[in-house]
Amino acid sequence: MEVLQSTIEANVRAALDEDLGRTGSAPGTDLTARLIPADRLARARVITREDAILCGSAWFDACFHALDPNTRILWQAHDAEPVQAGQVLCEIHGQARALLSAERPALNFLQTLSGVATLTRDYVAAVSGTDARILDTRKTLPGLRMAQKYAVTCGGGENQRVGLHDGILIKENHIAATGGIRPALESAHRIAPDGVSIQVEVESLDQLEEALQAGAKLILLDNFDLEQMAEAVSLTRGRALLEASGGIDLTNVRAVAETGVDRISVGSLTKHVHAVDFSMRFSA
Repeated sequence: MEVLQSTIEANVRAALDEDLGRTGSAPGTDLTARLIPADRLARARVITREDAILCGSAWFDACFHALDPNTRILWQAHDAEPVQAGQVLCEIHGQARALLSAERPALNFLQTLSGVATLTRDYVAAVSGTDARILDTRKTLPGLRMAQKYAVTCGGGENQRVGLHDGILIKENHIAATGGIRPALESAHRIAPDGVSIQVEVESLDQLEEALQAGAKLILLDNFDLEQMAEAVSLTRGRALLEASGGIDLTNVRAVAETGVDRISVGSLTKHVHAVDFSMRFSA
């Protein structure tokens, strides 16, 4: 989590600014919370109304601590752990105004990231017993890429490149612009810094063979059907890692894994987010 700290701080500041505005370097005002005396203390607890994989506790904590550094949050569950409907997730003690003002941004992070982790765990469970790994993509919510990629790992999935700056993925338009798969790969190998992955996307078995002949070691099978995937695995014979992508959901991901592909990338992990139903309630 240490490497995520700057991301968490930026995410939380942006979320609080949306609700409170900003006065100089300090958060702005929650007009409704001013109904409560400034010195009043309160306690609250968060429960889940559905089964889920918990994720986002650091973002949750940071929302409250930004408004009241003395807030105490006692977690009864931890990131990457399964939680069950009706379970108490944490208890919160602090200034009543801070608890009220931070509630919605904090829950937004916790619900969204837990939704990503939960869906990822469903995909990972669906391919259990095969050699296929579930990976994320760049199809993330704006401003939350690192947070969502962290959530994918909490669900048991794996991260791919963070952005355009740390990996090369040669797609159809790159191939067209450079004059073919071989020249595109040759150029990629010339410019790639050490340790940067080079992947090429293919749309047919003919293109797959061309990529293999050009020395590709990481190949994305774009929208192949199951029969084509199985044939691609047979043709490749371990010469390259094969990644399946496109049109994959929970109804067919097991069948995709059973073709023998090495990796399955799923954009919906971070794009089609179902927020988990968590609720925060004040207590006496």
